[in-house]
Amino acid sequence: MSKINIFWFRRDLRLEDNVGLHHALNSGLKVVPVFIFDTDILNHLEDKAEKRVDYIHKALDGINQELKSHSSALKTYHGNPLDIFKNLMNEFEIDTVFCNRDYEPQAIKRDDEVAGFLRKNGIRFSNFKDQVIFEKQDILKNDQSPYTVFTPYSKKWKESLGEIEVYSTDFSQFALLKGHNDILTLQDIGFKKTEIEFAKPTIEKKIVASYHQYRDFPAMDHTTHLGIALRFGTISVRTCVRFALENNETWLNELIWREFFMQILFHFPHVVNHCFKKKYEDIPWRNNEEEFKSWCEGKTGYPIVDAGMRELNETGFMHNRVRMITASFLTKHLLIDWRWGEAYFATKLLDYDLSANNGNWQWAAGCGCDAAPYFRIFNPEEQTKKFDKDLKYIKKWLPESYDQKPMVEHKFARERALETYKKALN
Repeated sequence: MSKINIFWFRRDLRLEDNVGLHHALNSGLKVVPVFIFDTDILNHLEDKAEKRVDYIHKALDGINQELKSHSSALKTYHGNPLDIFKNLMNEFEIDTVFCNRDYEPQAIKRDDEVAGFLRKNGIRFSNFKDQVIFEKQDILKNDQSPYTVFTPYSKKWKESLGEIEVYSTDFSQFALLKGHNDILTLQDIGFKKTEIEFAKPTIEKKIVASYHQYRDFPAMDHTTHLGIALRFGTISVRTCVRFALENNETWLNELIWREFFMQILFHFPHVVNHCFKKKYEDIPWRNNEEEFKSWCEGKTGYPIVDAGMRELNETGFMHNRVRMITASFLTKHLLIDWRWGEAYFATKLLDYDLSANNGNWQWAAGCGCDAAPYFRIFNPEEQTKKFDKDLKYIKKWLPESYDQKPMVEHKFARERALETYKKALN
């Protein structure tokens, strides 16, 4: 058996402009592409009709079909990654395992374990920067510490940006894999098909060009809907940044926010379960379970909040402006711990990304690195007048029979939140 290299797909589910894959294909050995349905992740998903798993599966099937047209195939496995690599050593004579880096604490731990095991067995582990433009220590302050405020970070990010490379894919370097070349089915891994559709993501110029004008109006739905594509890497971040540079700085800033939160998570992994600002751990959250349930179900009596929660529950998506309003309502009006809301969004959002979800929830609660001050409390009625004055968004998601009384009066809730925060912080 001749030596091969392996490319391990993870958050980079595409064949084009893929850094690690490019380097694997230019390594001088044939490449076997693999994907592992990681049981350490999948076993925590209670809903077996999980749209995100189906999305991944559809993306992988597209990759496999393309590889088959080049007489190769994607090999898929189901299990714990370390166990899978132990088996792969028996299946192939491996020189190097290539992949792209991930920055979440659990992923770093997984990669360290796999890399350590491979090295002990004489196999190299080679990983690359792919899902961001800048990572780790790339953007630091003059004193070499990480930025914790967005505006100076984004300024340095833009100053540091050079030419953005496109990474080619040499299909002739994939290993010839004959025989049974289908990927594992959803049933094989214990999941079911859903109604989610998958098409190769594209960027709409008319959306991006006027993004700064219309992005805050939920009824217009004038956003790119590329969150899930960036989350699972079915589109390259370099493609997005090049497009943003040519068409709209506001959208570019949104892409930079994504990287800002990723580097916060990388440098300050305690944020996964704790406030970035430690003093906010002293806030005595009310954590009323009945009120939390009403918020989850979109039954707060504030139409803009309820419309957002119902959109989320039905579609797995929520407009960004409404995400801010619903998060502010939970943490400020109801004084429910941001971690409860963050966990709920994590189960529902198709574009759920730990760093962005965590960063934005801490922003809403006022306890994050670049947080809104705790005394900024969104008034849902004023937000409605400003961003959905014709009630088009609200009418879309709330039935005509909607007759919910507000669960708490805004002025009272605002004063209660200010007093609670002030006491805890002083």
